Amino acid sequence: MLEDYRNKIDEIDNEIARLLNERMLMSKAIGEEKAKSNTGVVDKNREKNILNRVTKLVNPEYRVYTKLIYEMIFETSKAYQRQFICKESAIVSEIKQVLASGVEKFPTSATVACQGVQGAYSNLAAEKLFELSDIIYLKTWEAVFDAVEKGFCEYGILPIENSSAGSVMAVYDLMKKHNCYIVKSCKLRVQHHLLAKNGVKLQDIKEIVSHQQALDQCSELINSLKGVKITVCDNTAMAAKMVAESNRTDIACISSRECANLYNLGIVESNIQNNDNNYTRFICISKKLQIFENSNKISIMVTLPHEKGSLNKTLNKFSALGLNLTKLESRPMPNTDFEFWFYFDFEANIKDEEVQKLIAEFDSGTEQFTFLGSYSEVM
Repeated sequence: MLEDYRNKIDEIDNEIARLLNERMLMSKAIGEEKAKSNTGVVDKNREKNILNRVTKLVNPEYRVYTKLIYEMIFETSKAYQRQFICKESAIVSEIKQVLASGVEKFPTSATVACQGVQGAYSNLAAEKLFELSDIIYLKTWEAVFDAVEKGFCEYGILPIENSSAGSVMAVYDLMKKHNCYIVKSCKLRVQHHLLAKNGVKLQDIKEIVSHQQALDQCSELINSLKGVKITVCDNTAMAAKMVAESNRTDIACISSRECANLYNLGIVESNIQNNDNNYTRFICISKKLQIFENSNKISIMVTLPHEKGSLNKTLNKFSALGLNLTKLESRPMPNTDFEFWFYFDFEANIKDEEVQKLIAEFDSGTEQFTFLGSYSEVM
């Protein structure tokens, strides 16, 4: 009996495949006609009318599933039609110009801006990305962006995401504010240590100073200490320098082993992060769009309409092209009625015309769109 059912399904699948082939041929013809008349790929009213019609043709309990299937068919057809409708955007034109000029190897040396002081994790990330680097240390993340945007430094290094504390939203906001692009990224294993002057014991400590992210990542130890004051500063390396320059023996910092060596501090407690598998992703930014060899990752920011199914339709665009999303995150837009920014990281080759057409569609078909960069990541 089961085999009979499966044989029947095989027959139905064969018929579906035949009809899908016919439908794609019609999609091609429509795409060519749209190209002649300079008509956009998306026709929301047409899609809505089709959904209303086909869902009435099926049993009521299948209507939701029918809608999902047809939404995927729509996205697949539109992905195919993009081959015939060459609506470019400014960013895609710039991408093509960069690719046409030749893709080079990532540089081994550069002038690099980092937030903090010597020994900061961004310093370690810069050394991981560049064999030789002339590092300029600045007080804030925005100062790093300013230095790159104004041409004082070729590149800037910034934290973008931590495996425990999540995304660094302030850096995403600065990416949108400043005209910079991601050209490389790296993952850095972060091991936090409680540092103080040599000979200081845990029970002697009355104040701990560090960056907020480091404090969050070491919250379990902090919460176990009673009556200890917590002070936030701009950077973990700056915290180490502060402790080293202090006359006090009851103050400690959360920082790296490198900073313990650099500032001659003792390790009171080692590996105090909540999660041993604690990594921070750092991005390398450039003023101009640059695409280097082996770039296989793309990052974008986009707003989506505040309507039912808008995110699902967007995800279908990636699925239709067989693209693997490695990050999806959202956050509310200030001063809006429940509108959201969405951050997407996905694996793709920027040289692929279908990928370029997808970017062009986001650029022209959404209210706000930011192309953050095409790059590779060092593990």
